[in-house]
Amino acid sequence: MTLKERIDADIKQAMLAKDKTRLQALRSIKSQILLAETEKGGTESISSETELKLLTKSAKQRRESAELYAKQGRTDLEEIELAELAVIEQYMPQQLDEGDLRVRLLEIIQRVGATGPSDIGRVMGVASKELAGQADGRAISSAAGDLLNNTDF
Repeated sequence: MTLKERIDADIKQAMLAKDKTRLQALRSIKSQILLAETEKGGTESISSETELKLLTKSAKQRRESAELYAKQGRTDLEEIELAELAVIEQYMPQQLDEGDLRVRLLEIIQRVGATGPSDIGRVMGVASKELAGQADGRAISSAAGDLLNNTDF
């Protein structure tokens, strides 16, 4: 079952359950999928990699909006964004915890032959592709920077 088919089925369930927040998040994802399909010039289905990018982008937008609303003291809007983020995260791969992320980054650092902070670009290029959807870009960058600044890896 493709992501689009899962979303369609879950939209129907959310409509029956009258779950407005879930329904809004699912419709947002479906809209992004449809836009991505039509950008390619037809009814061509999108790859699972593109689906993951769409979910990651959508999750990042919700996270940033929630942070902004929290700073502004708009807890009502922050709660909505966080609830929609939780729905979106259900369709994403399991996120790596910090320990697992560091282990994977150490493997990448050794594979690309990185020796210091000047090699962050090479490490991030490989890490961004391999860890897509499994960790936030900021977390990857921060952990990679810490590891490259520590010469004892």
